[in-house]
Amino acid sequence: MPARPAVRPNPGLATNANPPSRSARWRECALALALLGLNAAPALAADEFGSDWDDPRTADPAVARPDTRSCTVPILDTAFADFEWHLGQIAPPAACPGPWSKVVLEMDGQVKGVQYDRLGHMEIGGVTVFSTSTPEPSRDGIAWRVEKDLSDYAALLKTPQQVRMALGNVVNDTYTGVIYVQARVVFYNADRRHPAVASADRVAPLANARRDGGDLVGDYTLPANATRWLGEVYATGSGGGCEEFWYFTAPPEANYSCPAQHGAYREVQVLIDGRVAGIAMPYPHIYTGGWSNPFLWYVLPAPRAFDIEPIRYDLTPFIGLVNDGRAHEVRFRVANLPDGASGWTLQPNLQAWTDPRRGATGGRLLSYELTPLAARSNYSAKPDGTFQVDTRGGHRLRATGYVDTAKGREYTTVERIVGNDGLHTWGADENPDGIKAQWNDTQTVTRLGRGLPTVSTLAQRFGFDGAISVIPSGSAQRIVTTMKIFDDADLLQSPGRGQPAAAQVKRNRFEGEAGWNYGVPRPERHATGHSTQRHRSYGTQGCYDREISQRNGFIETDRYRCGTP
Repeated sequence: MPARPAVRPNPGLATNANPPSRSARWRECALALALLGLNAAPALAADEFGSDWDDPRTADPAVARPDTRSCTVPILDTAFADFEWHLGQIAPPAACPGPWSKVVLEMDGQVKGVQYDRLGHMEIGGVTVFSTSTPEPSRDGIAWRVEKDLSDYAALLKTPQQVRMALGNVVNDTYTGVIYVQARVVFYNADRRHPAVASADRVAPLANARRDGGDLVGDYTLPANATRWLGEVYATGSGGGCEEFWYFTAPPEANYSCPAQHGAYREVQVLIDGRVAGIAMPYPHIYTGGWSNPFLWYVLPAPRAFDIEPIRYDLTPFIGLVNDGRAHEVRFRVANLPDGASGWTLQPNLQAWTDPRRGATGGRLLSYELTPLAARSNYSAKPDGTFQVDTRGGHRLRATGYVDTAKGREYTTVERIVGNDGLHTWGADENPDGIKAQWNDTQTVTRLGRGLPTVSTLAQRFGFDGAISVIPSGSAQRIVTTMKIFDDADLLQSPGRGQPAAAQVKRNRFEGEAGWNYGVPRPERHATGHSTQRHRSYGTQGCYDREISQRNGFIETDRYRCGTP
């Protein structure tokens, strides 16, 4: 078995037959201590992984909720053992008809036995509102919960809609894990202290969406009285194949197992009538079977694995080009893909705010600048017998336009700067195999008009430093994976005259190492692993700080704290 990231062991076989066990009473005590911000050590520390481990969790904050009246609407209760759509319904509850200050999706999952990680997504009214991957189960079974703020999709929820979810899953004599999912939506009424969410007036998917090579293209008719316009796309390298690990690809001359003639740089773009209107860095998702080592992710998944965040583009400067009441072509694509490559999933929607006092808003694109994409991946062989690919790329998009609204003329300037640099190194037979990479994505939106200006800047930085090695271990071969991940964001908002500026900083860190022997009977796997995730957020919206650590499948530390970052 080569030490390459696309190799993922059978999670059901990588277990020990006689694990230490913990009582349900201790689990309840540990949870109570965690909620109090105290630390709890396992009653019986495990020397290695057994056939059961703690339920998966993350250190990420729960969705903040107002203390207003709420209504819960169940939307799905099903078992995924196929590749079919599973259907449900949603309608605004009579006791919470809207407007709403918050709308929250809650999803609970359960699975046991033998199963890989699976990718899934949920649609409401044909619009993808949630994308996720699943954890890999123990023989005894695991349960997990995911929350998602659906407030941006409030326009979809004002009328009854069909809900459908796909979570492709193979179930047979070998892969026995059926994935059970229960989902509900909680609506929170607005009041004086908790105003209605300022979501779009219309949310819609592309019409007549179709694949054009690796692109997803369709038609979209912008409301003639649009005042603001956003694009959104859930973009993931799909499970399996080289594009799941696109950051590891190398030029053909490297003779690496995942070749790509344009190198490892990827960029997600949106085009309007053939013009690039948005650029963004894709997030390098690592699913719970990734990097040849599910033992690293069983209890603490990599950031964003359970809640795959969409990429968002502010398209307001382009309103004047398309608010003519006619359909225009909108295309989402992954730039710099190998010719003919597949393996990316693109699930877009478009959101528009409208002027209630005007039937049409005029507008014009005043300026547009897209610098050339400078992307290269340079391969070299070193005298010590190792190999490397140095990838660097990025560019800038700046557009300014205006819209004539009932409140007067409003100007919007959007500037986005993206970049990626990474160093991929490997040895003979791709052992060891590692990469250190960083992605930067900064979008600044400036609006000028009556009651303005406002400026909002979101600067994102994410990346990792990880490696896979195959090491002789007696008569066996041991796969060892080490990983450090960071997922950071700085948000600064200046809302306009007489309003205080707002700033919020996120620092999300994961670090861990895991190893297991392959090609041997289960009792000789001797799988071990430890990891820590710490998620901090601080600024004008308050402070959040949680750290969780696990060893060999059992939580060692789960603490809350807030202080000087």
